[in-house]
Amino acid sequence: MLKQYIRPTLQEKYEFHSFGHALEILNGAFPEEWNELQDCLENLVITVEDLKKAGGNESPIPKKFDSQLYPRGWREIRITGDLVVKMYPRRANQRGRFSDEPYDEKIIEGYIDGHNIDFVKNKVAFDLEWNSKDQTFDRDLLAMRTYFECGLTEVGIIVTRSEELNGIFKELLDDKGDPLIRKYGASTTWIGKLLYRLKSRRNGGCPILAVGIKKSCVEGV
Repeated sequence: MLKQYIRPTLQEKYEFHSFGHALEILNGAFPEEWNELQDCLENLVITVEDLKKAGGNESPIPKKFDSQLYPRGWREIRITGDLVVKMYPRRANQRGRFSDEPYDEKIIEGYIDGHNIDFVKNKVAFDLEWNSKDQTFDRDLLAMRTYFECGLTEVGIIVTRSEELNGIFKELLDDKGDPLIRKYGASTTWIGKLLYRLKSRRNGGCPILAVGIKKSCVEGV
């Protein structure tokens, strides 16, 4: 791990996994965006009450990232695009030479559609997956791969829970008296579910930095 590219204070609070030289790219090509994201991670404080609240859009944890990144110009982006296919005829009696004008073209509508990323600035993409079904990582990686292949981004970052937090979830109880491990189950988004997808290169050629939130980010445990 290239620790020289990560603030020492963050190395205690998170685990980092760099794929496709993501850390080098962030540090060398996008230092402003990387510093802003490190500021956001450094300022993150999760309380026990945050853990106990409902997931999805009702969870206060994604809102903590919104409040820090939106004022700095990061925006959620959704892209759509049609594919134009042009067919050029071969010139008469000239193998390997083709006309300058197509004889036909087809438009495949919605060839790229519905891919959204939580935060994009310049050519850096950032997604947070706190507690969704783990298949959400497939959607995220496809989106980041698509943005990258379209030349819209150069590197992606995905933040999720580390395995360390499972110990906390076993100890804490929700409003029904059940351990939170039932709420934050093994089939939800955590770093282990992301890493095996990255090791099998589901991100395509898009460099990805995977970040796991450790228990030292949680206050009062």
